Amino acid sequence: MQKEQSSIPWRELFAGVDKTMAVASTTMVLAFVLFTVLQPDLANVIYTGAKQYIENELGWYYILTVNVVLLVSLMIAFSPYGKLRLGRDEERPEFSNFTWFAMLFSAAVGTGLLFWSIAEPLSHLQGNPFIAMDGVAPNTLESAQAALRITIFHWGLHGWAVYILVGAILAYFAYRRGLPMTIRSAFYPLLGDRIYGPIGHAIDLLAIFATLFGTATTLGLGVSQMNAGLNSLFGLEISATNQVLLVLGVTVAATVSAVSGLKKGIRMLSEWNIHLSMVLFAFFILAGPTVFLLTIFTTSVGDYLGNLLPMGFWTSPDPESQWQGWWTIFYWGWWLSWGPYVGMFIARISRGRTIREVLFGGMFAATLGAMVWIVIFGGTALHLQLFGGVDLATVANENVTKVLFQTIEALNVPWATSFMIGMATLMIVTWFVTSADSGTLVICTILSQGNPNPPKTYRVIWGLGLGATSAVLLLAGGLQALQTAAIAAALPFSIALLVMCYCMFKALASEQVGQPVAVEQSEAS
Repeated sequence: MQKEQSSIPWRELFAGVDKTMAVASTTMVLAFVLFTVLQPDLANVIYTGAKQYIENELGWYYILTVNVVLLVSLMIAFSPYGKLRLGRDEERPEFSNFTWFAMLFSAAVGTGLLFWSIAEPLSHLQGNPFIAMDGVAPNTLESAQAALRITIFHWGLHGWAVYILVGAILAYFAYRRGLPMTIRSAFYPLLGDRIYGPIGHAIDLLAIFATLFGTATTLGLGVSQMNAGLNSLFGLEISATNQVLLVLGVTVAATVSAVSGLKKGIRMLSEWNIHLSMVLFAFFILAGPTVFLLTIFTTSVGDYLGNLLPMGFWTSPDPESQWQGWWTIFYWGWWLSWGPYVGMFIARISRGRTIREVLFGGMFAATLGAMVWIVIFGGTALHLQLFGGVDLATVANENVTKVLFQTIEALNVPWATSFMIGMATLMIVTWFVTSADSGTLVICTILSQGNPNPPKTYRVIWGLGLGATSAVLLLAGGLQALQTAAIAAALPFSIALLVMCYCMFKALASEQVGQPVAVEQSEAS
């Protein structure tokens, strides 16, 4: 009797989750963090070596993979299977179009765009292979147009296709075939019931790894920008200690949001993010070069679409050049490494939509949103650099976290500068909270074998664990090594994603379009 009573807490600890997955994922995370913290030099050598190998030897593979994913997305969307509903045929979307887009965009790229929408165009303005091939001089209006085109390309259809296709595939197998909402379910046409064994565990562990460390890395980078914003507002010292304190604050907020659930915390924060962004957009347009922004937006749309295929398949012929590895390969690896996390979150919020709605709505609406953001923020900074006498490029080169706030100050609207810097800093917080709580929810969903409402205890554990991971790595100086590790993690998932595409085609081939949905597994399985 005594033995039975002592085992009860353990049973409660693993209630609602897969015990094997819970133990294995925790062990994996602890081992990785300890290795990175205790052996930072060796870890950095290993991670950087893996990243350099991918850039030098497998860059062509990443480029080909992302193009294949975009092609598959378009093929499925335009096919008769595009009208299949993700769920029963009579179901309708759980969320409105605005709420769906707000949550999708917030979880996926809001934080990254705040970080790079100004810094990246300023970097490309100073030189890139495309203006060199065209004989365009750096730091000119022509190079500014090329800089916006390249930035939009990195945040456009190719990257979004990764997220949206993963989301559509997972939603299809979960809501139309009744399989658990986990990455392993996408392999059912190939593995059958073996997805519930060791192979399935390995697939889901890879997804957890990419989700946790991708989110932790982004959180670590984001608090650096928050610190810069608070430095501009209140003179708060930029230091590792203050950044760790910011991580802890964001972590608590994200954990509370994750515990409150998808329809409360995450939904409200996501809608708040979009509303705040619109206010900041209006400020940049009205206080900045309005006519220039409207003109360059129209030009950028045509420029991007006209160069989509050439840029999509371009690989650097210069073995000594590191530009493509620093930018395009880095971005494709980053999109791929976040594929499991963002894809599963998109699947979670897409029940009741058709496959075509998810693929078209996700790819094109999100690309348009990113394009608007980049042109408004990046275009303003480029105009100030070229015609306003403000050297923002040097700011971006020296400290990328400060360039957003320096751009706001350079617009020289005294009555609004402090308010807008405060709003931008608040936006960084809310975007990161949304990403962190979405990541926590995804990890807990995987551990609970697809339960859309995983145990709150695990949401707290993994929410705090995500923040603790970021804080420890910040103190240990391991963020750069962690970032390269996350990119390297994209390699195995890229292979998995190509297999998922094959499985999706195989499953769709058995569909009877126009016939009632036939559920192969119960949703509780």
